[in-house]
Amino acid sequence: MYTRREKLIKQVTAIVTISVGGTAAFASLCIWNGNEDFYRNYVMPFTSRLDPETSHRLAIFAMKRCLIRKQAKPDSETLTTKLWGLNFKNPIGMAAGFDKQAEAMQGLYRTGFGFVEIGSVTPEAQEGNQKPRVFRLTEDDAIINRYGFNSEGHEAVYSRVKVEGEKQERAIIGVNLGKNKLSTNAVDDYVAGVKKFGEIADYLVINVSSPNTPGLRALQQKAELENLIAPVVEARNNLKISRLPPLLLKIAPDLTEAEKKDIASVVLKEKCRVDGLIVCNTTVSRPSDLKSDLKSETGGLSGQPLKDVSTRCIRDIYRLTRGQIPIVGVGGVASGQDAYEKVLAGASLIQLYTSFAFQGPPVVRRIKRELDELLRLNGYQSVAEAVGKSSTSQIEH
Repeated sequence: MYTRREKLIKQVTAIVTISVGGTAAFASLCIWNGNEDFYRNYVMPFTSRLDPETSHRLAIFAMKRCLIRKQAKPDSETLTTKLWGLNFKNPIGMAAGFDKQAEAMQGLYRTGFGFVEIGSVTPEAQEGNQKPRVFRLTEDDAIINRYGFNSEGHEAVYSRVKVEGEKQERAIIGVNLGKNKLSTNAVDDYVAGVKKFGEIADYLVINVSSPNTPGLRALQQKAELENLIAPVVEARNNLKISRLPPLLLKIAPDLTEAEKKDIASVVLKEKCRVDGLIVCNTTVSRPSDLKSDLKSETGGLSGQPLKDVSTRCIRDIYRLTRGQIPIVGVGGVASGQDAYEKVLAGASLIQLYTSFAFQGPPVVRRIKRELDELLRLNGYQSVAEAVGKSSTSQIEH
């Protein structure tokens, strides 16, 4: 027979067990369903207490294990986009830098992304820069990172992309190519990437705009860029495969008007003609109105402070290329309005990253919903109809 005290302890234990179990089940269900309020009030405040790189790894773990329910409702037809012979269910993609090692592609697809760009991937594995190398500027809705192309290398990443690419249900996959820090020949590194991933990637990206690899951004200068792109384009064109992957160039926001003109003139040349431009990477500039004490950390700044800079850069590049080369717009996208402004400026597709880090998976579906509403409200039946509408009058003839 139990004493009264033992009975009380047993009852309290049972109540606590049921309460904890119920709370855990409720939390798991909210996370699985991508409940926006739950993420905003509980999940993201919790992850914000973690070291930023630890939080990043936790997000990769969750996406790798597919700990979120697949989006049940199909995307609106208004969001459907066709580009480079690829059918995008929606124009919202995950930017390179989140899934560096190609671990989370299926989870990101389930979250609702229309395409996922993995990498940057370097030929040989490298550790990247020393930690700490990621910093949250919470007051500014921004992040500074100086990862420095931490990569497991071509071989490790290739096997994961190949497996994902063979699945029937998946996002469109882009592979962002980088060069090794100690490499003495950038051309060889990018050509190696094209040859390695050309057969399995839906599109490829030449990344010459990360601020965290010494000398990389110098490759955006006119002569250097032409000397780099021409052999990379040739390598892509010489692939012995039935479908050649589109080749994109990712550029920095920290460019003068003259430098933008130089880039436009290079990529419009036949031997250097790329299929798209990603505008833009993180910025090394620091707006004067940044509030965070971490604003002076070295690295690339992303998020809200980059939003208008990125949109202006998209508009400039669209004008300088006369709308002839499709643009993927990225930088500070946290709402459907942000995405819509970039589309009007000239972007055919949109990428995000920092808002995902601050708001979690629900931000993807919300942006799509808001973008769809804005397109319809303004009389557009598709994303393609709206591309460049605020820049068309500025195109140089």
